Amino acid sequence: MTPEQDTSETAELRNFQQRLLVWFDQHKRDLPWRRDRDPYRVWLSEIMLQQTRVAAVTDHYVRFLRRFPSIEKLASAREATVLAAWSGLGYYRRARMLHAAAKEIVKEHGGKFPEKAEDLLALPGIGRYTASAIASIAFAEPVAVVDGNVERVLQRVRGKNLAGEDLWRAAGDLLSQRRPGDFNQAMMELGATVCLPRQPQCLLCPVCDLCATRGELQRPGKGPRQTKQEIHYAFACRNGSIFMVQRPKTATLMPGMWELPETVSADGSTATWLTLRHSITVTDYVVRVLRSQASKGLEGRWVQKSRVATLPLTGLARKILRAAKII
Repeated sequence: MTPEQDTSETAELRNFQQRLLVWFDQHKRDLPWRRDRDPYRVWLSEIMLQQTRVAAVTDHYVRFLRRFPSIEKLASAREATVLAAWSGLGYYRRARMLHAAAKEIVKEHGGKFPEKAEDLLALPGIGRYTASAIASIAFAEPVAVVDGNVERVLQRVRGKNLAGEDLWRAAGDLLSQRRPGDFNQAMMELGATVCLPRQPQCLLCPVCDLCATRGELQRPGKGPRQTKQEIHYAFACRNGSIFMVQRPKTATLMPGMWELPETVSADGSTATWLTLRHSITVTDYVVRVLRSQASKGLEGRWVQKSRVATLPLTGLARKILRAAKII
């Protein structure tokens, strides 16, 4: 590489960084976790945002912080209380790992977060992306992040279908050393609001003329096909209480969470009371809820309607109970 080429590439990189940061300062969404750089709040938001849309997280984040305003409050809470506060966000292993990490930070670090991504990785439930996000946003460590939005932006800007370490290297090459946390958030924001998976808004992009593809990069292969399935649940109510069952502690999915009991499909004597739809990963469910009596021999308990919302409910149970106007 000649000195002229080196100077040109450096100038282009700085141009990209400056434009993106100016755009972010002017157009970033007003999200509650962006109002300060407290590592507890940054960490909480990053865990909640894993596999969950921003719109679904905002209200949960505010309520969760009201219930657990500090890492010490979270660490001292019972797991069932944490799961109940998490209810509705799904992927409950995140809440369990959040609770476990809070306990470790309080016990082993005196309530103070490790400041380096490498040290954050040692905590339960924190992977490479989350460690880098916390370290860069809360502590200004110059480490890049790669999530789905950043991956899409990088591939389009570079004009290559990057994967694995190539993605992380590309993210690191673009990173602003002066404002790493803001730059990482700007890359994610660009992917979430402008550089969309379908119909990217290239005319609104602050770095459009520096992009190799302008949204036209073809992605290899297709994702898994959605499958359809019908499931049935029994809604038994007496004396202002609802019969609920708890998933086994050894269950692979959502262990220890509470839900309505599953039942067989409706027949001529049992009419469907509620019908709704629910999706989990690649499966679309048609959910039919039947009014019935509690099955004899089924282990569960009667829960007063006023107390149901305090249980750690599965996302589907919460959706059903909301549709039934119980919570």
